[in-house]
Amino acid sequence: MKYLIIKDRRNRLLYNLYERRRKVLRAIIENLSLPLNVRNNAYNVIMSLPRETSNTRMRNRCMLTGRSRGIYKRFGVSRLIFRKLAWEGLLSGIKKSSWLFEKIINVYAISSNFIYSF
Repeated sequence: MKYLIIKDRRNRLLYNLYERRRKVLRAIIENLSLPLNVRNNAYNVIMSLPRETSNTRMRNRCMLTGRSRGIYKRFGVSRLIFRKLAWEGLLSGIKKSSWLFEKIINVYAISSNFIYSF
């Protein structure tokens, strides 16, 4: 898994290096007012770029484990690591929800003649 994390970082660096060039070439290709030979030349240049520089080849991975599925983009970790970190209280602003306990208390408060404010 460590190799996949290293490979992902390398691919992201490559993407950042070629991003501007790829966007300019893509704009040339999609501009229908330009002559066909100019657009074909831009297409040939974009095909000669490394494959890892394409945005569609990027894969979100967990920063800690390298897991590729179940990633929360906001935190950059997988659902399993997110749950563990949230349980330990290491993620600020995240707490475990407990609506079942609140339901039981509300039912008890309604069933008795006392009114509680929670």
